[in-house]
Order: sequence, then C-alpha cells, then structure tokens
Amino acid sequence: MSRGVVAVTGATGFLGRRLVTALFADGWTVRILARRDIIDPDWAGLEPQVVIGGLSDPAALERLCSGAAVIIHVAGLIKARSRAEFDRTNVHGARDVASAAKAAGGRLILVSSLAAREPGLSDYAASKRGGEDAARDAFGERLTIVRPPAIYGPGDMETLGLFKAAQSAPFLPVLDPAARIAMIHVDDAVAAITGLAGDPRSGLFALSDSRTDGYSWTEVMTAAAGAVGKKPHIGRVPTWLIKALARLSEGVSLAIGKISIFTTGKAREMLHLDWSVSDSEMLPRAIAPRYGIESGFAQSVQWYRAKGFLVALREL
Repeated sequence: MSRGVVAVTGATGFLGRRLVTALFADGWTVRILARRDIIDPDWAGLEPQVVIGGLSDPAALERLCSGAAVIIHVAGLIKARSRAEFDRTNVHGARDVASAAKAAGGRLILVSSLAAREPGLSDYAASKRGGEDAARDAFGERLTIVRPPAIYGPGDMETLGLFKAAQSAPFLPVLDPAARIAMIHVDDAVAAITGLAGDPRSGLFALSDSRTDGYSWTEVMTAAAGAVGKKPHIGRVPTWLIKALARLSEGVSLAIGKISIFTTGKAREMLHLDWSVSDSEMLPRAIAPRYGIESGFAQSVQWYRAKGFLVALREL
C-alpha cells in the first residue's frame, strides 16, 4: 500500500536520483519535476510520475504539488556566474516551491547545505541561506530544512577529480591542519531525508556521518589514496596559493565562457576552519550512518571503476 504521493524537485541530480529510488522502496508514489521525460537506468522497473517544467513555471509547480503529502525540494545550483544567477534558482526557486507546497497543503522538506550556516563566505552559501529564509517566509514554521555537509558517493562527478588525483598525482595537497570537515555518503543522506518524509519533524537540522566533529584534510586525502590503492605523499598548501589559484580559475572561466566551481568564494569555503556539526544541530535519527569515509570512498571508487570513469591500477 502506497504511503501517498511525494513530489521531488532536482530528481535528475546526484542526490535526487538516489532519493527517488529510496522513496519508491519506502512505499511512496513518486512524482518528479523535470524539463523532459526521463529514462534513467537507475530507475529500472520504477515509474515516477513526471511533471514537465522548471522551477520558474508556476503551473508546473502547481501540478507537481497538487495532492502530494510531502514535497522534497532538492533542486539547486552549486556553480554559477554571479550571485544573481545563484539567487534565481536557490532563492527564488525555493520561494516558489514553498508557495506551491503551501497552497497544495503538503509538507515541505527543503534540502539546503551546511554552507548556509556561513552565508558571508560565498555567493553560493549566501544563496542557500537566502533560499531557507525565502522558503520559511512563504511556507511558515512547519517547514523542515536539512543541511547536508559535503556529499559524496556513486554518481558524484564533482568528487571524481579527488580520486583521479589520489591515483596519479605525485602528492596530495592539504590545508590548515586545524580545519574540520563533516561529510556524508549519499546513501546515508538519502536515508535521513527518506526518514523525514515518513516521519514529519519541523525545524532546521544538519546531517553528517558518525564523525560529527569532522575530518582533517589529512584524513580525507589519506582515505582517498587508500581507496585507490595508493600510499599518499601529502604536502601542505599555503592559504595564499589557494586564493591565487581561485582567482586564476575565475579568470580562465571568464575567458573561455565556462562556469567553474572553483571561485574565490569556494576558496573561502575550503579555507573555513569549522565545517563540523554540533549535537544541537544534528537530526535525531534511529538508524546510524552506514559509511565513514574509508568504506564510503572505497565503495565510490568501485563504482567509478565499474563505470569506466577511473582506471584500475593494474591497467595503468
């Protein structure tokens, strides 16, 4: 018996694809917002209802939310040319989904980012905090906001570069040894969000794996190297160099007309010392996370190699 209809934005993204699969497994009828009909091999045997349209289409948002018991807003930009471009999706999109969810009478779960805790660091962080505020203004205090830290796992093409570097680079860079970085495997993030869909709980919650105090940069790089079967040579990179490389990346992106995720704002996020999660921020949960970074990175590398994105060492 179906739990009812759950509507999902951002269903074709890294987190969204796995969330759709988990919601089906949990007994929901899943409806998604997409710009075109979707055939996803990860959804073999599943038939989500598809509403054609985007976040800027009020009629599509009305169809998406109509009759849905829960709306999960995952869609968002992680890179953009400007603050205004971030805001169009991350702020105005969140507001418009919240308004449609409110009108339809469903519950709303907004998937934000731990970066929203520090909105002064970057345009991205500011837009995620702005999206939280806009959604709360439109929907009210019954809103559920989830702030994941860095999410990794099968399907994440942003983290692929880390494992390629761990496998082939002569050394791996680390930043300030005092920095702490909370992380979560995509399947653990999905499990937490799926649990919230079935167990309504209003408020603002952070996610993390069992290391809520976060990992050091050395731990992250060591785990990445171990996942690809290498022993890392680690070198400290000074703050000034990270900032200079970010400015160079922005200049190259402007020259070639391609959006880069590595901006001066992203550099400030990377250099921020405290991306840990306190007990008071955490989402109370009954199911412990399945993965730490050692097991999670190893499983991710297995997926990258199976898909041909990462060559196994014996083939080098």
